[in-house]
Amino acid sequence: MSRNEKIRVAIERVSEVFRKKPAAALNTKRASGRIEHGLVCNARQDDYTATMDMPEPIGGEGSAPSPGFHIRVGLVGCIAIGIKLTAAREGVDIGAIDVDVEMDFDDAAMIGVSDNTAAPLETRVTIAIESAAPWDEVQAMVGRALERDPYFIAFRDAQPLKTKLVQASA
Repeated sequence: MSRNEKIRVAIERVSEVFRKKPAAALNTKRASGRIEHGLVCNARQDDYTATMDMPEPIGGEGSAPSPGFHIRVGLVGCIAIGIKLTAAREGVDIGAIDVDVEMDFDDAAMIGVSDNTAAPLETRVTIAIESAAPWDEVQAMVGRALERDPYFIAFRDAQPLKTKLVQASA
């Protein structure tokens, strides 16, 4: 069985479970992080950990990628994997997928010395796909994949974001 066939079978199996038990598809993911000294943040989710730091010009040590790095590469991975899953499920024969994410910022806004937003000023996503399938079929499949991609949608659309501040004891 090819790798794409294994992906398609796995997706069909999970889809059937979710059709029979819609509540099984609802979940909450929680990630936590802690900074003790400097700007190095150690974060975790489930069995995985990530270390983040800021570059030296901002006061960090440059000892690890920045949080923005993780967000951008997470978006790259989410888009590429989502397209591959959709292609396998729909039987669209594709080869390699390359995804590039570019974000423009006003770094002065992050430290409060600009009237611009600290959010990305613009985000651009470029997707290159190797495929012998008809290009209109590939384009339609990618459109469906992006409409189901949680982090593509999170960047594209505004959403509720709740913040709670609690006082921790020292």
